Amino acid sequence: MHQVTQPAILYFGTPVVLISTVNEDASFNLAPMSSAWWLGQRCVLGLAVVSKTTQNLIRTGQCVLNLPSDAMAEQVDRIARTTGSDPVPEGKARRGYRFVADKFETAGLTPIPSLTVQAPRAMECPVQLEAELEEVHPIADKDTAWRGRSVALHVKIRKVHAATEILMDGVSDRIDPDKWRPLIMSFQHFYGLAPGRVHGSELAKIPEAAYRA
Repeated sequence: MHQVTQPAILYFGTPVVLISTVNEDASFNLAPMSSAWWLGQRCVLGLAVVSKTTQNLIRTGQCVLNLPSDAMAEQVDRIARTTGSDPVPEGKARRGYRFVADKFETAGLTPIPSLTVQAPRAMECPVQLEAELEEVHPIADKDTAWRGRSVALHVKIRKVHAATEILMDGVSDRIDPDKWRPLIMSFQHFYGLAPGRVHGSELAKIPEAAYRA
């Protein structure tokens, strides 16, 4: 049986991303989000226009996408309702957000230098993706209720850092999906992936190298 329903949000489950950017005063911002998807060496980020992360990324053209493991949910949750904007935007204030100047410290994470961008990496995250902004696209521009509220930021990955323990044995340029345990956000709750594969994959027969440009 199915029935027509109208959920307020449609977050069916995507990996959590901690986006690090550089503020106007050269300090660092760190923001958790989960509206992200990858295609090849590029990623699209869905963010609010009023977000400090959005403003920093558009201004500097750079960021790092830090991917936490499912063991890092508590650290991510420490900055879940924080913002780098002061004063706190009205919409976030209504939802209980508070201003935090040093979100790396609040989360208990360590900023370390990147190789190609000014934004720092989060040392504890098993995957760190240095990225540069390529395009900005408005979202829901034809919807008067949502116009001007959200944007899709298209970034290109410039450098990938991966913890040694999640790499495939004997292969230095492949993440092992049996070792990588991403933190997943589904309808505002944290989840991890169950161990083991549920079914064989026809696509897995294609070598990953075939997807390189």
